[in-house]
Amino acid sequence: MELTGKKILLVEDDKTLNFIIRDNLEEAGYEVQGAEDGVQAFDTFSKHAFDLCLLDVMLPKLDGFSLAKKIREKNQSIPILFLTAKAMTEDKINGFTIGGDDYITKPFSMEELLLRIKVFLKRSHTDAIESEELNRCKIGQFDFLFDNLTLQNGDEKRTLTYKEAELLKYFCENSNSVLSRSDILKNVWGSDDYYLGRSLDVFISRLRKYLKSDPSIKIINLHGIGFRFNASVEKV
Repeated sequence: MELTGKKILLVEDDKTLNFIIRDNLEEAGYEVQGAEDGVQAFDTFSKHAFDLCLLDVMLPKLDGFSLAKKIREKNQSIPILFLTAKAMTEDKINGFTIGGDDYITKPFSMEELLLRIKVFLKRSHTDAIESEELNRCKIGQFDFLFDNLTLQNGDEKRTLTYKEAELLKYFCENSNSVLSRSDILKNVWGSDDYYLGRSLDVFISRLRKYLKSDPSIKIINLHGIGFRFNASVEKV
């Protein structure tokens, strides 16, 4: 086993599942620190540095959504993945609304979980990136630094979540083109899932809010088709 150098906060109150997930993550080379309730988890998060949070939704003392909200108040960029047995659309949309990046529904395979985690950790914003991808660009009046997850217009600076940054990057790479919902979901989330489709609107609303200080930037909803990101984008 080769250590990845990445540290994961695992919060799951089912002791058996907690052990199984932790064992598999450690076998994959991750350093794992666990907790079995939301209060303990937030205390642990406040005292240590992590690269990703893996949160069960149904937790004692403080539920996973409330825990995620408190984590987001301290750290805007860390990836948050929910473990949920719930299949209700509203629950999943709620998770994205408060700042979650993805969810995985129980029961799940360890291979699926490890793949999801790998996707989020493949490009830490603290890593040096050398590629031809659009990682830094001007969007109208904004400076967008994907590798730092930051969006800035003058003194107005915002740290994005990983998924917000990925979505904005995809829009920038395809600016002024018609993008179907299906294409957006497959390229940003890797799946054309109904629940993700509903949640995409949450992320679109967030980006519109973040970019509203430059009226030249528009995310146009094309009914029944998808979206068009109208903006002047210049790679820097």
